Amino acid sequence: MNMKIIPYNTNESQLLMPEYGRNIQRMIDYCVAIEDKEERTRCAVAISEVMATLFPSMLGDKGDKQKIWDHINVMSRFKLDIEFPCEVIGKDQLSPERKKIPYGGEVNRFRHYGRNIQLMIQEVAVMDNCVEKDQLIFLIANQMKKLLVMQNPELANDARVFMDIAEISDGKIQIDPENYRLNEYLDVTQQASGKKAKKKK
Repeated sequence: MNMKIIPYNTNESQLLMPEYGRNIQRMIDYCVAIEDKEERTRCAVAISEVMATLFPSMLGDKGDKQKIWDHINVMSRFKLDIEFPCEVIGKDQLSPERKKIPYGGEVNRFRHYGRNIQLMIQEVAVMDNCVEKDQLIFLIANQMKKLLVMQNPELANDARVFMDIAEISDGKIQIDPENYRLNEYLDVTQQASGKKAKKKK
């Protein structure tokens, strides 16, 4: 599979619709920044499929994704320039009403990544091979590494992330750590405790 490392913005943007979580917001932010319109559209479609799988309650009675496309447009701050497959909500039509999305799931050894991350991997794993799939995989992988740094810095390495992705995807996603590199993240908690220790001297 032809992988390529994508830019990863560590500055956390505002969550416009918190019920979808940070990862979906980050994917949409990344999609908006893609320069090529055709590639941007394909990426948006891939994101809509992930959202439909994670949040099936957002699908219409006939399985349409009208509400999902509305929400994607809102979360892009109405900056997503693509040919939408349906007419989407405009800024002047924005409603303050929000529906809470049920969050449940079994406790497992990957729980430190969160349920949404695991569901995203399973959904992306069955996508056809394409640039957008590669981009989503590395976006998810970078987030997983960042979470590992926060939970257990000693285990936060690319090989561990790639191994976990392979297991969560039932072997459908295999990434060679010798050929691909994720971003490096600092252990913020360790830095903070180090500063406090210095002050005590």
